[in-house]
Amino acid sequence: MRAFPPALHATTLERRPPGVDRDRVADLVRELLIAVGEDPDREGLRRTPERVADNWVELLSGTQQDAASALDAAIAVGDPAGDVPAACGMVLLRDIRFRSVCEHHLLPFAGRAHIAYLPGDAVVGFGALVRVVDILAARAQVQERLGEEIASTIVGALAPRGVLVVLDAVHQCVTMRSSLQTRSSTLTIAARGGCAEPAARAEIISLIGGSLDAH
Repeated sequence: MRAFPPALHATTLERRPPGVDRDRVADLVRELLIAVGEDPDREGLRRTPERVADNWVELLSGTQQDAASALDAAIAVGDPAGDVPAACGMVLLRDIRFRSVCEHHLLPFAGRAHIAYLPGDAVVGFGALVRVVDILAARAQVQERLGEEIASTIVGALAPRGVLVVLDAVHQCVTMRSSLQTRSSTLTIAARGGCAEPAARAEIISLIGGSLDAH
């Protein structure tokens, strides 16, 4: 089995930003409450800084994690001792729920990811693909970059013949800032290799089908 290259997007832990400083976030939330004219010591707000800090720790938990590590347990295609036949066709995992934070407004966006890939020499368990999405989404993000990072991680770790990632999400920076756009959603597509060819791309989109029509 070939030695697979590291994920294209991956950085070392030393290069990644430090994790969330919970205590500092709590202090800053307290200052924010004061700045907007609130009393952070009143009963309803007394524990709000700590609650908000805990929330940010969870929302940005992927900042220091290496998404490519989720794909370490690759399974060789055509290995006589394995379960994956040599003639392995496209793999499509639909409706992966995710949530992230828009880096422009620090408001959440959430939706579903659909991942298709044409295996090269290896495949991974379906849960590993979900984990890649979870890690990369748990950062300050923009949807366009998130889809590209998912695709690049899969390409770098598995060397497939093609990858296509579709993200369909609702952004609170759109829906919460305009009463006229409460049902607006955003669709982005990242494609690599054989999945970027028009016919293959159209086939995958058709297989995703009705998943793109309902949130």
